[in-house]
Amino acid sequence: MKQLLLSLLIFSSFAPTYSQTDEDIEQIAKIYEQMLTNSSCHDWLRYLCKNIGGRLGGSPQYAAAVRYTSEVFKDMGVDRVWTQPVEVPYWERGEVEKARIVNSRQVGTHELAVAALGFSGGTGPMGVTGEVIEVQSLDELEKMSVGKVRGKIVFFNRPMDATRINTFHAYGRAGDQRTSGPRKAAKMGALATITRSLTLKYDDVPHSGVTIFGDQKPIPAVGIGLKSADFLSALLKKESKVRVNITLSCAHMGKRISHNVIGEIKGSKYPNEIIVVGGHLDSWDIGEGAHDDGAGVVQAMEVLNQMIKMELKPQRTIRCVLFANEENGMYGATVYADKAKEKGEKHIAALESDAGGHTPRGFTMDAQKDLLKPSYATAQEWRSVLAPYGLYYLQTGGSAADISKLKSHGAVLFGFRPDSQRYFDFHHARTDVFENVHKRELVLGAASMGALVYLIDKYGFENSKKD
Repeated sequence: MKQLLLSLLIFSSFAPTYSQTDEDIEQIAKIYEQMLTNSSCHDWLRYLCKNIGGRLGGSPQYAAAVRYTSEVFKDMGVDRVWTQPVEVPYWERGEVEKARIVNSRQVGTHELAVAALGFSGGTGPMGVTGEVIEVQSLDELEKMSVGKVRGKIVFFNRPMDATRINTFHAYGRAGDQRTSGPRKAAKMGALATITRSLTLKYDDVPHSGVTIFGDQKPIPAVGIGLKSADFLSALLKKESKVRVNITLSCAHMGKRISHNVIGEIKGSKYPNEIIVVGGHLDSWDIGEGAHDDGAGVVQAMEVLNQMIKMELKPQRTIRCVLFANEENGMYGATVYADKAKEKGEKHIAALESDAGGHTPRGFTMDAQKDLLKPSYATAQEWRSVLAPYGLYYLQTGGSAADISKLKSHGAVLFGFRPDSQRYFDFHHARTDVFENVHKRELVLGAASMGALVYLIDKYGFENSKKD
């Protein structure tokens, strides 16, 4: 009896409410069937990764991605395609990224696996050599005297917390040492920095990612593979003074013009109400930008593609936005939001995929305080038609970086959430390549996004009922 009652309780939690009609069930089934048998997003991702590669904002590769995705939009037959110019800072990695322990009593010379962090300073051909001091946090660094830090190489060695089930939480708790650590070290006179890569995969693949110097003159800053980090840390416990040479040929190249790429299907009933679906087109140059965020880009494009193929006529305008420069400044998101405000555009919702191409788990939600509660209540009514596709997770608490700029516009925001366990194996690393994206998982993500967009378009939110 207890087993029966438990089964009924579980079933009732996903039982259809008054909002879920047979039409919804049938339509979402058709969306998944069409996506899983006739999707183009995997082919688009292959082209982005293999024919174009890493797409750092301002680079020739990014410009090629703008041209390619614009043509794809035109070929699929959207109602309108355009680009938005965005001024971005441009940085080149260069060909040389090396670090090695030198003149150690224990190991002599030993190579370390490193990659320059985005917007790191260069070193010149001879590199820089200095004594290493290890810290576990920014607080520990700031408690040191300037004299102890000046002329040294600061080694930030705090790992991501492996006990966190949500790996994005672990990433967020450890990420300050990469984004802010080099700047704080530079202010204290450090010669360079080394930062433990933000990954839970135990290998020796270094991860890049932005570091923010602001008005501070950049110093050389590298991410280090986990095995190399542990080797260096163990050596520091055996030798009081360990010296490392770092050689980087990266350089700041001023500012360049990049572009947001936008394609839309005009709404048949409420054309002035806009639902955005998107991802960021730029990526770090160290890999191919497959999971971050090529997957999100092609999933968002596929939503529009399948609407056209299935001859769906959305009530509201569905706009796909491929944002520029998320990785190193979010200037694309800022320009898009500013232009939308200037034009008085009404964005009722936005959905972004920027968490990789792994198996779909659900969505997070965010909105202004007065809008979040009723919008969440509406979305909860959709759980019964989403749960059969593995989309059990639908919670408030954030969305995604680029669309966050639309929160103040009154939009209800959604972040697509795939399984996160393997995402940081590849994030900002040379292993973020096409071969590490599973086609079925990628397409399931596109179908999940398509299902949610269908429901938002059909039912709207409180903000769609206001002028």
